[in-house]
Amino acid sequence: MDKKMYAFLTLVFCAMAFSACAPAYEGPPADLVVLNAKIVTIDTDNPRAEAIAVKGEKIMAVASNKAIQKYIEKGTTEVINAEGRLLIPGLNDAHIHFLGGGTSLMQLDFRYVHDVESIKQMVADKVEHSKPGELIRGRGWEHETFPDKKWPTKEALDEVAPDNPVVLSRADGHSVWVNSFVIKASGITKDTPDPPNGTIVKDPQTGEPTGIFKEGASRLLKISSSVKLTQEESRARADQALELALDAARRTGVTSIQQLNGGQDRFQRFQDEGRLTCRVTFNMSIPGNEAGLKRLDELRQNFPQENNWIRFGYLKVFIDGTLGSGTALMFEPFIDDPSTSGLPMMPYKEFERRIVAADAMGFQTGTHAIGTKGNNWVLNAVAKAQEVNGKRDHRHRSEHAQILIDEDIPRFAELGVIASMQPTHCITDKRFAEKRIGLERCRGAYAWQRLLDVGAKIAFGTDWPVEPIDPLEGLYGAVSRKDRAGEEGEGWFPDQKLSMEKTIELYTLGAAYAEFMEDRKGMLKENYLADMVIFNNDLMTIPHEQIMTSKVDYTIVGGQVVFIRDGAEE
Repeated sequence: MDKKMYAFLTLVFCAMAFSACAPAYEGPPADLVVLNAKIVTIDTDNPRAEAIAVKGEKIMAVASNKAIQKYIEKGTTEVINAEGRLLIPGLNDAHIHFLGGGTSLMQLDFRYVHDVESIKQMVADKVEHSKPGELIRGRGWEHETFPDKKWPTKEALDEVAPDNPVVLSRADGHSVWVNSFVIKASGITKDTPDPPNGTIVKDPQTGEPTGIFKEGASRLLKISSSVKLTQEESRARADQALELALDAARRTGVTSIQQLNGGQDRFQRFQDEGRLTCRVTFNMSIPGNEAGLKRLDELRQNFPQENNWIRFGYLKVFIDGTLGSGTALMFEPFIDDPSTSGLPMMPYKEFERRIVAADAMGFQTGTHAIGTKGNNWVLNAVAKAQEVNGKRDHRHRSEHAQILIDEDIPRFAELGVIASMQPTHCITDKRFAEKRIGLERCRGAYAWQRLLDVGAKIAFGTDWPVEPIDPLEGLYGAVSRKDRAGEEGEGWFPDQKLSMEKTIELYTLGAAYAEFMEDRKGMLKENYLADMVIFNNDLMTIPHEQIMTSKVDYTIVGGQVVFIRDGAEE
């Protein structure tokens, strides 16, 4: 035997001897173990695994079934056999009106109603069970889905609700449809001028309000109800809305939310009572003065970044409206209404002043920006803040970043501005986007891949209740860019489609980065928070048309199983 072979065998023998003599695992047992899973970790150092062990709120290990066995102690460790099902990090909704979403579940819902007559019937049924003067609320109508694609009018509501105030929000939440009762109670006539940041839609023949109020014009409405709730009743109703929202989150695998806006005291009370089942970063509206910024500075001290459950986030501001309402701020007029190129919510100089002032105090900002000019203003204001205050890891955000000019796409990466986007807006708005702005401008619409190609950061969410809370619809939208009915072809601007794994990453790690939590959330990794979701189908391989019919089998938050679908354990 030559010396090289002898040395090799000696090393093998020593390794076997060391392995045989290695001490057994003597650490604490896991509280929870999931075995036999197809784990997509979003951790590039360990992208796939079979099993995961959890102690308390944190992950102990993500590895093979064999490697995880040592963490199991009979009678102590809860074991879930995933039976080959897909397991991913908990989904993090980077843009959600969570409390408003819960409230919407208690109102009339027109999301899947596509004609005025059906809406009238739903309002009539509600009036029948209401007192005269009692407020009727609803949301979710979309005139682009009506047979004639026309904006509705107050007369339709007057027929069924002459003695009740009726306020129905459009799907995007940026326009409301009201009846004559509300208009009269508000003292609004044909002579009432538009506010600077809104439009009272008026009949071109008579000049009378039609019942549609866009953007800031809705704030002219005096909305009240003959039914007054006591303080206790109001609190119970608010709690019910939050319970409904939390239930919807659990059922859809949403383990973290970035809430617009506020609600921190209610979330804190729910956590104190053991009822909070998702992590919350709450955002607040940006104030217009230094005193307001100082008050918010005090508030964020009470909800520090180190907290894993309820944290202070960014300051929100609006710069424009929406594509659907024809109020997104564009460089050029709308094709279907050349009289307008959208509505700025404030002059640019005032917007810039607010961004610079917030940045100077170390606040992250998030600006609602849909149109090309709106997003350009966001980038310009952030550039100004960097010029005045110096560069830092500010992670300012464009909330929606829907339609961009070519020149602005690389600026997202250059300025470190996060594109906080919602894939479902693409598959909803594509129905009318080309009619509004034409094919060429749509090249910069929902440009996920173009942003990623230049190194920009993207965070995904839903904008619930504008869109459904279920992330599966967003996953489908991002990988297909097709409408929900599953149209033929390759999808709308198919070069912007994403892989399923990249889409999951933007819903998890991307969203965590947007809230400064990528060091502990968004991946399945040792010492990261044990938030995860198990699906009944393998989203990585199934046909696109099966994504939205898939189900969440388990939702786990902080190592606690907060939801099990009926039949999932069979």
